[in-house]
Amino acid sequence: MPLLKLETNVAISDEKKKSLLPALSKIVAETLGKPEDYVMVTINSSTILMAGKPGDAAFVDVRSIGNLSLAVNKQLSKSICTLLKESLGLAPGCIFLNFSDIDAANWGWKGSTFG
Repeated sequence: MPLLKLETNVAISDEKKKSLLPALSKIVAETLGKPEDYVMVTINSSTILMAGKPGDAAFVDVRSIGNLSLAVNKQLSKSICTLLKESLGLAPGCIFLNFSDIDAANWGWKGSTFG
């Protein structure tokens, strides 16, 4: 049920995606204390303008049923920004992150919902 969506204008090779997807999945699972079996991660190419200027940037959207809080969101932000700096060369100041706590009734799976 946790979902991490990464949108970036940085070109990412298929090989890099193969290492980045599980690394992001692990960060989400461990930080949220949720089984990785429920984590989904997507990486999409996007056209991004940040601060009115062209340049490498990313938007990360993290959604979960519960377990998000100020402390958890700060840890997710730190861990994700560190990984994106190491793997894509993105400066943390070029990454926006959004955290959404979704009601279980509003998250579907296997033809039903979690709520």
